[in-house]
Amino acid sequence: MGVAGLVGAGRSELAMALFGVASVDRGEVWLDNHLIHLGNPRRTMRLGMALVPENRKEQGLVLGQSVRNNASLAIIHNLRRFLLIDEKRESEIVQKQVRDLDIKTPSLEQQVGYLSGGNQQKVVLAKWLFTNSKVMIFDEPTRGIDVGSKVEIYQLMNRLAEKGVAIVMISSELPEILGMSDRILVMHEGRIAGELSREEATQEKIMHLATGGE
Repeated sequence: MGVAGLVGAGRSELAMALFGVASVDRGEVWLDNHLIHLGNPRRTMRLGMALVPENRKEQGLVLGQSVRNNASLAIIHNLRRFLLIDEKRESEIVQKQVRDLDIKTPSLEQQVGYLSGGNQQKVVLAKWLFTNSKVMIFDEPTRGIDVGSKVEIYQLMNRLAEKGVAIVMISSELPEILGMSDRILVMHEGRIAGELSREEATQEKIMHLATGGE
C-alpha cells in the first residue's frame, strides 16, 4: 500500500503514530484481528511491526557504531548469553544478511556512517529483516540513494510482499508510488483524502486528491 501526499500532509506523522513513536489522540489500529495499544515502540515491535524511517541517519542508524552493532540492534535481546552478547552468533547472522543484501562494507566493524547512502539504507533494512515482522512501514525508502540500490530495495520489498509481509510505503515520488503499489492512500492536511486502486491511479488523480480535491 502506497501513501502519497504533499510535504506536510502528515504521512510521516502517520507512520510514527502507527509504530508508537508519536502520540495518538484518537483512533484504533487492528493487527491480525486484534486491537493493539499504541504509544510503545517496543511493544509494537513485539507485535510484528517495523518502521524504516524517513531520516535514516538520525532515526534509523547509530552512525558512530559498526555495521554489526546497527544490524543486530532490533534483536540484541535474543543474542544475550547471561549478561553478555554472543558476539560470534551476532557476527554470523549479520554476515549472512550482508551477503544476502549485497551490503558493500570493508568489514562488519566498519562504522556505518562511512558507508554510502544506499548501503546505509540496506543496514537499516537488515536490522528489521531479522525481526520477521508482519507489517513493514517504509518511509521514503529510496530517498538519497543511487539507482542501483533503488532497484535492489524495490526487489526486496516485492519479495517480502510475496511472502505475505504487509508493506506500507510512503513516498514523495509519484512514479515510485504508481509502480510499486497495489493500492494508494492519498493524504491532505493530516487526513486520508482518498483511496485509489493500481488500475485507476494516475499522477493527475493523486495530485487532485493531494491538493484537496474530492
